Amino acid sequence: MVNEIAAPRRLEGVAVSFDDERLIADAGLLLPATLASRLGLAELLAEKVRLGDRPGAARPERKAMTLVSAMLAGADSIDDCDLLRAGRAEALLGHRVMAPSTLGTFLRAFSFGHVRQLESAAAELLRRAWTAGAGPGEGRLVVDLDSFVGEVHGYQKQGAAYGYTHRRGYHPLLATRAESGEVLGIRLRKGSANTQRGVGRFIDELLARIRRAGHEGEVLIRADSGFWRTKTFERLEKEGIRYSIAVRGADPRIAAAIGEIPDDGWQKLEGYPEPGLAEIAETTYGGRRLVVRRVRELSDQQQLLPGWRHHPFITDRTEEIGVVEAEHRRHAVVELAIRDLKAGALAHFPSGDFSANSAWTQLAAIAHNLARWSRQIGLPGASPRMLGTFRRRLLRIPGRLTRTARRLTLHLPARWPWRRAFTEALERIRAMAPAV
Repeated sequence: MVNEIAAPRRLEGVAVSFDDERLIADAGLLLPATLASRLGLAELLAEKVRLGDRPGAARPERKAMTLVSAMLAGADSIDDCDLLRAGRAEALLGHRVMAPSTLGTFLRAFSFGHVRQLESAAAELLRRAWTAGAGPGEGRLVVDLDSFVGEVHGYQKQGAAYGYTHRRGYHPLLATRAESGEVLGIRLRKGSANTQRGVGRFIDELLARIRRAGHEGEVLIRADSGFWRTKTFERLEKEGIRYSIAVRGADPRIAAAIGEIPDDGWQKLEGYPEPGLAEIAETTYGGRRLVVRRVRELSDQQQLLPGWRHHPFITDRTEEIGVVEAEHRRHAVVELAIRDLKAGALAHFPSGDFSANSAWTQLAAIAHNLARWSRQIGLPGASPRMLGTFRRRLLRIPGRLTRTARRLTLHLPARWPWRRAFTEALERIRAMAPAV
């Protein structure tokens, strides 16, 4: 009993002093900072982003790199960037850290055209990363298209509106690589219930970006019913791109096509993860293959006449129906990338200016990809899904930076459980050849 009482008293006697200039809160940022250096990100931003004579236009690479580094550390607001100015973090990042007030002015300097410059930089960065070993190689590339609502609060956010979720926000378009979760393309849109706005142009630029990044193999695009449009099918067929895109089962035309499937045309779907009965069948709609999964939920209290929930999609794939349906269902992995983005920088949109928030969105995608590539290149074979775990174990490590005989040494916690993974990842990234 005496020891239990004494422990709190000992804690009350601990003195606190903020006086160590050598400490770093997130010393693991050395991994993505080294990768960014190998890929030439700062030089790329200096080359691509030209803001003219606007306030905040000078040295855009310093300001963009400050935002990216802060986002890698978990920043979801401009004020959070102040974390990088504490201790010796700046010496570890390879770039000067700018003040939050300067960063706000920088973001407000962006127009639509300047955001497109950031998109161009992100596209070139993707090419360099894939060339360095993060790409899909000659295998099939599976791309998931989706959109989500970036919720905002208050009425000063330019372009924010109420959409189909009845929440006020923006409505970004997103394309991710299924295997790795990296962002292949993202574009902030004004809030709207119209999910089709800008889809055609976004897909055209996405396909061009993939080809410029060096992938010449098969491409499969999966999407939900928000991307259902005959012009989209025709565009993908013209480019030789495989697709499986969901359609709305409540649409009278689709419902009529499903209703014509005979009872013996359905086959039981074995191993379906949800409780209940699931069956699949196929027919045609508009001359294209229509695959349908129908699900009847089983519960303790059965309905008198339980109905089916239908999940149809249109595809140009010719493989066996079970394979096609199972792979289409895995489109849900895109939600993991959305979760990571919304758990980080896109938890908020910091400005009242729409173009500033668009620039913030592009930088958030760059930070997201740097984290993904750091794991993919540094730890090949590691699970690609748990970005939060990667950040917690390998990026958010407290450290102390010292200089002895003109040599910097980063001191990390003894007995850190993931020290071997960190060391191996750093060695692999440092072994990369600088980007050309």
